[in-house]
Amino acid sequence: MAEKQDLSSARRRMKSPNIKTKKRALKFILDVKRRKKGIR
Repeated sequence: MAEKQDLSSARRRMKSPNIKTKKRALKFILDVKRRKKGIR
């Protein structure tokens, strides 16, 4: 099953002990921030 790709799920995954999961979540959060910055 694929993981949900939204900000709240990514923030929750940052607390995971699994390093790969953390990195994936961090990448998603940074991507969202970058897009938000580009719009303004």
